[in-house]
Amino acid sequence: MKFYQRQLYETLVRYKKFPAIALLGPRQSGKTTLARHTFPNHSYINLDDLELRQMIQEDPKGFLRKHESQKGIIFDEFQNVPELLLYLKVLIDEKNRPGYFVLTGSQNFLVNQAITESLAGRVGILNLLPLSLKELEENNLLTSPEETIVHGGYPRLYQNSFTTQEFYPSYIQTYVERDVRTIINIKNLSTFQKFLKLCAARIGQLLNYSDLATQCGISIPTVHEWLSLLEASFIIFLLRPHWENFNKRVTKTPKIYFNDTGLACSLLEITDPKQLHISPLYGHLFENLILTDLYKQYYNQGLVAPLYFWRDKNGEVEIDCIISTHEKLIPIEIKSGETYTKHFSAGLKKWCSHAEQSISDTYLVYGGTHSFSGKDGHVIGWKNSGDFIKNLV
Repeated sequence: MKFYQRQLYETLVRYKKFPAIALLGPRQSGKTTLARHTFPNHSYINLDDLELRQMIQEDPKGFLRKHESQKGIIFDEFQNVPELLLYLKVLIDEKNRPGYFVLTGSQNFLVNQAITESLAGRVGILNLLPLSLKELEENNLLTSPEETIVHGGYPRLYQNSFTTQEFYPSYIQTYVERDVRTIINIKNLSTFQKFLKLCAARIGQLLNYSDLATQCGISIPTVHEWLSLLEASFIIFLLRPHWENFNKRVTKTPKIYFNDTGLACSLLEITDPKQLHISPLYGHLFENLILTDLYKQYYNQGLVAPLYFWRDKNGEVEIDCIISTHEKLIPIEIKSGETYTKHFSAGLKKWCSHAEQSISDTYLVYGGTHSFSGKDGHVIGWKNSGDFIKNLV
């Protein structure tokens, strides 16, 4: 199976100074492959294996003693046995071996809860999402925006030459629904499937909790619970508004996006790039592609992503992404059009008047291939956006 070099690799190597490293992300994002490639001499233990889980739960001390090696241990999907972390804590405090324990997990809520309770201050935490634009480009997999959006970034889809019709329905059935049932008991799975599709249809839109509740026939508290569940499973992320400046006449409702556009397209029954290009959702999905890649760029450097959007209360002025740095706010507008026009920068100019910032400090990512800077700010072709964060931090 082909190994795709990941941009997180150098950060992961740097994190070897921690006695334990937690590598988190959605299933099939490449966590296990990256961990085993980076730590080839570590013992590997897959905690998705029910028999292994039972052995550990019956005698955790004996299991650890039996599998302890000189180099280290990788525990795959360690959220399945969270009580194991209490024993790891004791070993870490006793021996303090840098990079000895490597933990992978795909359920963020369970993982963070376990780490907070057991390994606080002893573990370095990293997130690995599916292949980024830069990683796709480096492996000669980056083609058109439409193909990239429809195919998404899950490595196995490319490694095994799966079609999207083969990969994503199976992914949803095997992983999303199984993980959902692990965390909460959903009686009517078809209602949850409908909920997933409705979320995909609302990409790039302000979340309307009561509308989702009405469409699915569920309560508003259930909507909040299911959204939290999808966030915990790395299926969606909520982009929250930036409202600390320019008085408080701005929206405070988040927008919804998917961590992989291929998964979203599958839920929307978009399977062909030509079909996507004429879809009314194309602009939102292109925006999703760029935003999730910005998150990947931060995560691959081991950084928290300070990303927001900005919209005034009347919806007259909206900026797709605001990067909040210590020095200033960096506005980014995202347009799917392949030909740049000055109209693309209209929202950025209005935002600059609110923020009292220069238009020269703004960025526009568009569906074309050329990048340039001028009096209207920085214009970046979508293929060049994969190095965006690296050039800022």
